[in-house]
Amino acid sequence: MLTAFQAARPNRKGTTRVSRIPARLTITVAFLTAAVVCLPKPASPQSDSPVTEGFVTTSDGVRLYYQKVGTGPQVVLIPGRLFLFPAFQRLTEGRTLIAYDMRDRGRSDAVSNPKRLSIQDDVNDLEAIRQHFHADKPSLIGWSYLGMMVILYATQHPDHVSRIVQLGPVSRSAAEKFPPSLMAIDPTPVPDPAQLKELEALMTNGFLKEHPKDFCEKDWQITRVRLVGNPANTDKLGPSQCEMPNEWPSHSYPHFQAKFTTIRALDISKEKIAALRSPVLTIHGTQDRNAPYGGGRQWSMLVANGRLLTLPGAAHMSWVEFPNEVFSAIDTFLKGSWPASAERVTTMEYTPPK
Repeated sequence: MLTAFQAARPNRKGTTRVSRIPARLTITVAFLTAAVVCLPKPASPQSDSPVTEGFVTTSDGVRLYYQKVGTGPQVVLIPGRLFLFPAFQRLTEGRTLIAYDMRDRGRSDAVSNPKRLSIQDDVNDLEAIRQHFHADKPSLIGWSYLGMMVILYATQHPDHVSRIVQLGPVSRSAAEKFPPSLMAIDPTPVPDPAQLKELEALMTNGFLKEHPKDFCEKDWQITRVRLVGNPANTDKLGPSQCEMPNEWPSHSYPHFQAKFTTIRALDISKEKIAALRSPVLTIHGTQDRNAPYGGGRQWSMLVANGRLLTLPGAAHMSWVEFPNEVFSAIDTFLKGSWPASAERVTTMEYTPPK
């Protein structure tokens, strides 16, 4: 199985031409960075608070689309709106939630220059959102590679972070290797290799470029099973995000090439991570195929004040399969306490429950 970082590598000729990116790219990064990720159905009734929306313009002129809900004193910033909203609205009580799309994603502005699509740009954009809403010390929720990004942000802006939640974070380094016990193992390949060959054929014959939205929907139907631990939960993922051109693979593949080049080059030192004083709750499923469970376990060991909530059998979108466990833990943590099921990790060894 390719790792998320391996899947995002440029091809042999170093080109970013869409037609030359293998279809298997969607297997590993389609959910890690959500090429056609769904907008999950809320696991409980949404907040009664009205949702406001708009754009925040960054210093380099990119408009970031946001949705804001709640009026509570605790401010929570959530990059990755298109993945997490509206499911996370159930956390609104007593809080103000501000979720936004990253640059070149969702409903935010498209960015054609790959040099403006780095993880550092994401850090800068998070700071732009914080300043715009005058949030002095917000809590942060980061999913997938954004779980890494919020830690990077905290190392650069430690005085403007209260608490941090990581959901299925990618590993600290692309060079990290974990034993099979800390990675998702499937008895048979997921998705079906024959269906992946169909996708690759559609890319080769030009269908991806000529019918980008249709290809997006096809990709979603085939690859979405990868995002849940139990295939029976696939329909809980809801519809694709293919109504947004930024999420069409014809647009997102080059985005991944640019973004993951910078992520692979990133090395957040263990000393900087250990120096953080903000509490960090890491939530990770053992069947996460996009970001190995070992990565979440490692993050929890590296931070000075962290706990890990392990979800046996959960894949990358853990809150879809285990909404009560995930949202209850986050709510408890944001209120200032550790969830009872969260552990202080002292070893990389993991013993599955019987």
